[in-house]
Amino acid sequence: MGGTGNSSYVGNGHGNGTQSEEKPATEVHKDEARLQELRVLFGKADGDPLRVVGVGAGAWGSVFLAMLQDTYGGFRDAIQLRLWRRGGKIVDRQTAEHLFEVINSREEVLRRLIRKCAYLKYVEGRLGERTLYADEILRDGFCVNMIDTPLCPLKVVTNLQEAVWDADIVVAGLPSTEIRRVFKDIGRYWRERRTMPIIISLAKGVETALDPHPHILTPTQMIVDMTGVPSENVLYLGGPNIASEVYNKEYANARICGSEKWRNPLAKFLRQPHFIVWDNPDIVTHEVMGGLKNVYAIGAGMVGALTNESATSKAVYFSHSTSEMTYITRLLAENPGPLAGPLLADTYVTLLKGRNAWYGGKLARGEITIEMGDTFSGKGTIQGISAVEAFYELLRQPSLSVIHPELGKPVRPVELCPILRALYKILIQKTAPITAIVEGYMSEYDPRHLVELEHAFIPQLLRREGVEMQPKLSPPNGSSSSIPV
Repeated sequence: MGGTGNSSYVGNGHGNGTQSEEKPATEVHKDEARLQELRVLFGKADGDPLRVVGVGAGAWGSVFLAMLQDTYGGFRDAIQLRLWRRGGKIVDRQTAEHLFEVINSREEVLRRLIRKCAYLKYVEGRLGERTLYADEILRDGFCVNMIDTPLCPLKVVTNLQEAVWDADIVVAGLPSTEIRRVFKDIGRYWRERRTMPIIISLAKGVETALDPHPHILTPTQMIVDMTGVPSENVLYLGGPNIASEVYNKEYANARICGSEKWRNPLAKFLRQPHFIVWDNPDIVTHEVMGGLKNVYAIGAGMVGALTNESATSKAVYFSHSTSEMTYITRLLAENPGPLAGPLLADTYVTLLKGRNAWYGGKLARGEITIEMGDTFSGKGTIQGISAVEAFYELLRQPSLSVIHPELGKPVRPVELCPILRALYKILIQKTAPITAIVEGYMSEYDPRHLVELEHAFIPQLLRREGVEMQPKLSPPNGSSSSIPV
């Protein structure tokens, strides 16, 4: 990795980024050509590397940078890659023991650590004779939220200003609840910059603001507010992907959304044989969809646990929840039809294996409690919790009304979302038992009415360009007071 201090280039990274064989020459030339095209767009001269910085080292943020390292890390003079995460997070004893097992089960990983004289510290960590830190093990390729999937070694920086001050591209891999806090600091560091960087947000979550009218704030809008970076420089990337599977070369796809000037070349730069990146102009609606699927994934986990993983019950829940999601998307998008595929795909994979579904299942089985908050070791932040509050508060406002498709009278939009209402009572108000989620989808109304509802679009629910508004809602009380990365 250029300028990072890593002395070895980790080939094409097949099977957890630990293979030493290099790519075929033709593939290397293609990668170099794509990198050079982007360098030209940034106006880079020879000897001036393209600086790419990840901010936030959760599972997806770490995998994203690791894939770039595997692809472009050999071109040391042309690109620098580094990843920021807050220092000081201790790896607990149980995780250290599991990490040691993972290391010893992967021959290439074991050899690499022995060559670097780094193996002994993991022995001592397992025995409790040494404290391991999350930033320390990340340099060796281990993300605390994804211990079973070793990555390639990464350049890790714990000082935020050092990480971002000269960045050309910043990849925001933070939970949505931390975007505002971290990028407020970053905005201060960039006050003296003559040119602003490009920012790619991976965050999936929303906030609700009430003035001058109820509307949604997405992570890219928060970044613009906090940094002053032009909106055309801020993009969103999302898709139906599980981080560990993407890094293990399972076929996946994603969409990068934003201004045409940047989304097309960045899609090409990020695209790999196993990771296809398309581009789309509708950035805010895709972000909203990313937040929605986390909401309903929590309910899916609850339903699965409460019904002993009944396929019939889960199918009924899926039908009703996707109808609600489609309805909410219709409220927020003038032409939601093209978004149905990405919405369902992202929802499907999150319900199957996402952390939000994991959280719902653990709650329903009594293995965790709501009072434990929204951040868990080995999983990171459960972003669906804050999204439940945001969507509910948005759609309950008295100034908004829609015609009930069966009763024929005006109602607040949230009245047509029984699952969302149940989740709000369970997670935010804490006035209903977990079993209330079952009542949420046992509706007497046919969900097709939500899908077929016409004239539902409410333009003011999405903030329009040039209108500066600050949210009145803070994250729920369970949110972490530190920055979980």
